[in-house]
Amino acid sequence: MTKAADSFAFDFGRYFQDYAVPSVDVEALLASQRRNVATLTAANKVAYEGAQAVMQRQGEIVRQMIDESTKAMRQFVAAGTPQDKAAQQAEFTKTAYEHGVANARELGELVTRCNTEAFDLLNARFAQFLDEVQEQVSSVGRR
Repeated sequence: MTKAADSFAFDFGRYFQDYAVPSVDVEALLASQRRNVATLTAANKVAYEGAQAVMQRQGEIVRQMIDESTKAMRQFVAAGTPQDKAAQQAEFTKTAYEHGVANARELGELVTRCNTEAFDLLNARFAQFLDEVQEQVSSVGRR
């Protein structure tokens, strides 16, 4: 090296020799990450099963609506006065609206329940993870 290069050289080893560098418990870190992945997998499973349940229930609702509409159309086609048909149509509209609101509420509650369950899993694991980090940090001071 040249004299100019030597003057800019810095001995980091000598500079940091007085500072204690904490050791990392690699096994604990890996175990924590395994728990994180397991929790994420469980939350994804809950979300997937929830999506399946919502789609299944939506299919049931569509089938029910088709059956009710078919029944209503048969009643409209049947002989009757215009006043009877208007009354039937009003009743059908009222019933369809009430079922629609109830079905939307049911689906909303199902989605909320599934999301809450998945979030609770993740939230609990995050709290555990913070406890693990705190334990690791405090154990560094004891070493």
